[in-house]
Amino acid sequence: MTVAPRLVLATHNAHKLDELRAILGPALPHLDPASVVGARDVGAPEPVEDGVTFEANALLKARALARFTGLPAVADDSGLAVDVLGGAPGIFSARWAGRHGDDAANLALLLAQLADIGAEHRGARFTCAAALVTPDGFEHVETGHLAGRLADRPRGDGGFGYDPVLVPEGETRTCAELTPAEKNAISHRGQAFRALVPVLVRVLGGAGGAGGPDGSTGAAP
Repeated sequence: MTVAPRLVLATHNAHKLDELRAILGPALPHLDPASVVGARDVGAPEPVEDGVTFEANALLKARALARFTGLPAVADDSGLAVDVLGGAPGIFSARWAGRHGDDAANLALLLAQLADIGAEHRGARFTCAAALVTPDGFEHVETGHLAGRLADRPRGDGGFGYDPVLVPEGETRTCAELTPAEKNAISHRGQAFRALVPVLVRVLGGAGGAGGPDGSTGAAP
């Protein structure tokens, strides 16, 4: 018997979908994993991400998916902020080299830009904004951060995006050298989605998720 979707995640990235399911699964044990689907599974188009903050982009993706499916939708927007680049690539992280989602090109360009920067000045952090939007207009956003420093070359085969070059604070390994469980325990995305879980529980456990305890939406401005 086919399980009806109850929650849709706004990503077409298979790696990210697996990561989000791994993060949400233990926190929502009552939810059948088969009922958590990705945007590709429901044939949803990818909206134009024209927001100027991570929060704005996460909300616009979740809003579009909730309208398209009639289901509660979760979206995230994340990226890498490098200190000496003034916070860039930031919201342009996925298309830093010009083509969206070309991880190898993005990494190569970033490392070339930092080639002459000493280790003491290679501070950076991942940021993630995770948004929940329901069809009736309820919205809530949480954020997470993972600070570290940038390696001088990619290391590790795990993860995706800029994971092979960010070494988290207190670590000697890059995010791509961590196990999935180790990464999820400290990652910006893990932090944001775990913070979102109590709201998800209320929404998925009720009839329609009509709002927070005070009646507000919790939406980012």
